[in-house]
Amino acid sequence: MNNRFREIFWFTRLRRLLTSVLALALLAAAGIGAYIVYTPDLRCAKGVERPEKGAECIGVSGEGYDFGVPALHAVAQAVARENRTLKTGEYATVALLLPLTSTDSGTATKVLNEVQGAFLEQYRANHDNNGQVPKIRLVLANSGRGSEQWRPTVDRIKSMTGAPDNLRAVSGIAISSPSTKAAVKELTASHIPVIGTTITADDIANSPSGDPYPGLARVSPTNRDEARALAQFGKVDAKKALIVQDTRTSDYYTSTLKAAFSTLLKGAPYAPNLFTSPSDSTQDGTTANTFDQMKFLICDTRADTIFFAGRHTQLRQFINALGSRGCQDRSFTILTGDEASYLGRDAKLDKSALAKKITVRYASLAHPDAWTTGTPPKTGGSAADYKTFTDLLAKAAGKDIGPIGPSQLADGQAIVAYDAMTLAVHGIRKATVKGRTLPELADVGTQWTLVKGQLRIYGASGWICLDNHGNPYNKAVPIVELTPQGTQRFVKIAWPEGKPPAQACLPPAVS
Repeated sequence: MNNRFREIFWFTRLRRLLTSVLALALLAAAGIGAYIVYTPDLRCAKGVERPEKGAECIGVSGEGYDFGVPALHAVAQAVARENRTLKTGEYATVALLLPLTSTDSGTATKVLNEVQGAFLEQYRANHDNNGQVPKIRLVLANSGRGSEQWRPTVDRIKSMTGAPDNLRAVSGIAISSPSTKAAVKELTASHIPVIGTTITADDIANSPSGDPYPGLARVSPTNRDEARALAQFGKVDAKKALIVQDTRTSDYYTSTLKAAFSTLLKGAPYAPNLFTSPSDSTQDGTTANTFDQMKFLICDTRADTIFFAGRHTQLRQFINALGSRGCQDRSFTILTGDEASYLGRDAKLDKSALAKKITVRYASLAHPDAWTTGTPPKTGGSAADYKTFTDLLAKAAGKDIGPIGPSQLADGQAIVAYDAMTLAVHGIRKATVKGRTLPELADVGTQWTLVKGQLRIYGASGWICLDNHGNPYNKAVPIVELTPQGTQRFVKIAWPEGKPPAQACLPPAVS
């Protein structure tokens, strides 16, 4: 091989080698570029991520993140400002677990009000309690629309029990659903105390027959107690009453409510009128068609009282249908659970139906007029306890505490969330032994059996005296009427036991 040939040979080899290296480099660069373009950033904020591209943001935040919900921005910022005043090691964390990104307007308003109520108690606990320890840090935890994304958020909460978070309780847990039940089961199995705000289903509760959720407490009456209070208030004649009930079995609110109503109406002459709501009960579905037929069957009875065991969307459809019934000369009273509180802001409600001899009354969890109008009872709650809450709310309208966004109290959600947070703070501080700034996690839930008598919670919604299973004993149940104007008018306080609790507020031996 001559020199000239060698030069050409090696030049060709080198050129091919360089070309291959350059091609590989370009391909790698293209690959990296493709990765950057096609792999989305799933992080929403610190501690909050999307499960997949386009999904809602799931996780836990106490740094002002609003989860992409503009209505929550002001109160999320207020929470963050308060959290920034706390020093690491001096606080215990409480997570508020709610479906923060719900797209249902009624649920979204409920969520906003609950966050506001919880924040007010966080502020009060840190500033108006004579320097008691530990301080309270609040974080917002999103379980997703319908609480279907509870698992990753609960896993995150479980990882926060150590420093620096020192999580000691979870509040919220606001909707009686299978997802909620699973989340409560997982949290309590991990020895994390849970305080339910507005869960009322009897089977997301402990009872004398068993305690499947050790460390669970609630500030709202069970559906059974709501039904008992309604019956005590109305003095219903079972011979002139009937039940309209949802047959969907996966909804613990409706299933336990219809069980409670059925117990009250033993011996009633009429079989229940049945409907089946969609799997997502916030959707209209086709149940309006069922109610349009059912109104004829109701006119065929002698009933004047209707117990409705269903969610608010179906209740609205039922009221609208009954407004166009044939027997317009007859009066009907609809009695139902606390879900009716959503109807005050439901634009699809035919308010004119309420002026056609239809009275809708429901067992509310709280109401702003319950302790401030008429002559309230001397036990079971007080106007002074409620004023503590409203004074804080008034301060929160300004820059010193708030702003926390527009608040409405008629549905009782903010009031009950404030009380639930009060119970959480009570449990955390009572479990903190002398010489320590933080309680042991397992000790917080053991406090619930002691919340009675002089150790009761003086809540804005009424006294909270817990039985040995974490359920409120003989809690005040405001009966509220939906007016033709769409307002929610307080009628009277009713009691599951038929009368207010004694001054001692001690549950009986069997509760």
